[in-house]
Amino acid sequence: MDQLGVLTGPYTIKSMKPCDLNSSTRKEILEYFENSYSLNETLFTALKNKKAFYVCPDRLRLPLIFYYAHTATVYINKLILAGLITERVDMDFETLFETGVDEMSWDDTENYRMGGSFQWPSLKDVVTYRLKVRKIMRKVIEETPLKLPITMKSVWWAVLLGIEHERVHIETSSVLIRQLPLEMVTTPTGWKHAPINHGMGAGKNELITTKATEVTLGKPFDFPAFGWDNEYPTLSIKVPSFKATKYLITNKEFLEFVEDGGYKRKEFWSEEGWKWRCFRNAKHPSFWVCSSGCKSGCGGTLQGFTHCQASNIQHNGNGLNGNGHSNGYGYRTMTEVICLPGDWPVDVNYLEAKAYCAWKGPEFRLPSEAEMYVMRGAQISADAGVSCDPVFCNDFREKYNSDMIFNSSSPVNMFTASDSGFHDTFGNAWGWTEDNFNGYPGFQTHPYYDDFSDPSFDGFHNIIVGGSWASTGQQASWFNRASFRRHFFQHVGFRLVSSINTSDIPPIRVISSKVHILSVGSKENMCLLPYTHKNMFVPTANKQILNDTAGNLNKMLYKQYGVISNNYYGNLAEFVDGTMHDNNPLQSALVLGCATGRLAFHLSRTFSKVTGIDYSSRFLEAAIALKRDGTFEYSDNTHTKDNSSKTFDDSWSKKKVVVPFDIDRSRVLFKQLTWIPNELKDFDLVVLDFLDRVMNIEAWLLRLWEIIVPSAIVVIVSPTDWNDEKLASVIGQNLKCVDSIIMVEDCDGVEHIAKNVTTWKTKQN
Repeated sequence: MDQLGVLTGPYTIKSMKPCDLNSSTRKEILEYFENSYSLNETLFTALKNKKAFYVCPDRLRLPLIFYYAHTATVYINKLILAGLITERVDMDFETLFETGVDEMSWDDTENYRMGGSFQWPSLKDVVTYRLKVRKIMRKVIEETPLKLPITMKSVWWAVLLGIEHERVHIETSSVLIRQLPLEMVTTPTGWKHAPINHGMGAGKNELITTKATEVTLGKPFDFPAFGWDNEYPTLSIKVPSFKATKYLITNKEFLEFVEDGGYKRKEFWSEEGWKWRCFRNAKHPSFWVCSSGCKSGCGGTLQGFTHCQASNIQHNGNGLNGNGHSNGYGYRTMTEVICLPGDWPVDVNYLEAKAYCAWKGPEFRLPSEAEMYVMRGAQISADAGVSCDPVFCNDFREKYNSDMIFNSSSPVNMFTASDSGFHDTFGNAWGWTEDNFNGYPGFQTHPYYDDFSDPSFDGFHNIIVGGSWASTGQQASWFNRASFRRHFFQHVGFRLVSSINTSDIPPIRVISSKVHILSVGSKENMCLLPYTHKNMFVPTANKQILNDTAGNLNKMLYKQYGVISNNYYGNLAEFVDGTMHDNNPLQSALVLGCATGRLAFHLSRTFSKVTGIDYSSRFLEAAIALKRDGTFEYSDNTHTKDNSSKTFDDSWSKKKVVVPFDIDRSRVLFKQLTWIPNELKDFDLVVLDFLDRVMNIEAWLLRLWEIIVPSAIVVIVSPTDWNDEKLASVIGQNLKCVDSIIMVEDCDGVEHIAKNVTTWKTKQN
């Protein structure tokens, strides 16, 4: 059952319901945590040997040892942020396993941690670490004062965040295990696949017509269950009538596309999709198995591996799919290859799903997020509390293939249809939508996980909803909405949709904002729809992406380098110099919000190492160019209107920034980050100067005490309504304010912004 010794608690394959935050007891939260921790560890008993932990099932992901350790480190990192603990278990682990990868494209090069000479910790050491974290979590849950209801402002939110994050990765790891060579996996004890077919079979996948209606997406901020930031607040959308297939598209249906040469016919694929298909040389869905030696997509030492070999097909016995159709394909579940189950939903990425839609006809597309809500049937108001969410209902496991009642997909006709007539509106396989992942109007990040969703509001991530057979806890919730890049593999399927009236605008939300990618440049969202109505296009809810424009770059360069008299950045540099006169030696400085780098370069006169951090790729490109070349050209408008104020417009003239010759640019390092990771540490000085630009001010304050040496100085530039008392209420008990002034950012008449500049030291000094 546990031949590799990966369990730090009981073996379990049965999932529990999430917590009702209005009424959950300490005992119930503890049981839910234990269940989540054990369920995740039980998944790893599917690995047959230690080697399986250290190979790369997917060239764009990390080895499974990372995911086994990652969820445990997130508990500690979030408890630290919440102040529930003050001492770490193992900072090296909590740095190495802190963050995974989200590749930009399907042809990204492998991450350095995937192979080469990198040495991951031993499985024994990681198991020991997980056991220590388990004990700490038990202690925190047993001893932290519990006040109901638990809300987003409660420190208990960090506990629940860690638990639900663990459940997210149960599904992530199940997909990666599904990609490993068969000889590296085994079927866990009690594992149960769904039957190949149900009753007389699914039959024809008919189109069902819906009535025009209105649905409410999202939930209120005070909803009494844990939620990820992208699930809030509510948004009401009018949905015109449409037709959709009553089932998810099945393997049997998709086989017709494959046999008709669908993977060879460019006319069915988007430009992005065809490039991906050619790069992968895809001939069929990733989890199908043939005997042609198709590329596996694995990485590292498995780079040349193929699942598509004759021995796997022979493993299927007679090669029948349960409907008497001999198709020549096998089907990879998480731990076995079986005959291709014709009535199970096909698992494909968005690009493959769109090619199938085009093959079926120009009138077909994928559903919108709002249309998926319509297919679920009658909606109960969120005012009813958790009873409005099927995952909290006692009959959830009877109605849907979710919560790991099976350990595979199931026939699409096996579970009862919704009152709208659609099957598998929850569970079995996630469903791709046409909508780009984005926040609802009024979106807010949470300080414990500021960058959970908003980096993906870029137009290159599409929403998936409904959950799969492997979705548990909040992952299976009515309100859960996840996203992946369009080339990504998960347990995801799709269904066809067609508008009734072509003049009706489908309720699809496509991000119109351009995204600038560091070292790549501006990248415009390629809308893969024939519709171009302006109502479909919305700006990103990530104001950081929204503000990362060429105009703002030019404006920042002018403010940092072009203003001659009373330059705010020069004044700030002088102020910082004045705070450091008693500190010696001066080794390492950090500028959070370095923008185009002026303060970072200035500090290199004093510090042997200066790190500049910003989220803006345009700002950082300018800073990196200045570090490399010593000069950078930007646009500046020097004329005035009505002889009184400057304006920034298209008539800007070219100006050149030059880094002073006495600055050793090799001392400065610039990085793009959307949070303060554990790799940032041991600074003698930290200057935080972009709180007016970030998504969540609190998120950038919570770890300041932990990234400095005991004698360090912290300088915080904040909006004037964030005085030292308000800052102290967030920073906690570890830092004390020793100075506070008001500094005006005066950009030669362009703008006058008053800012609060405070100086902090550790309370021991």
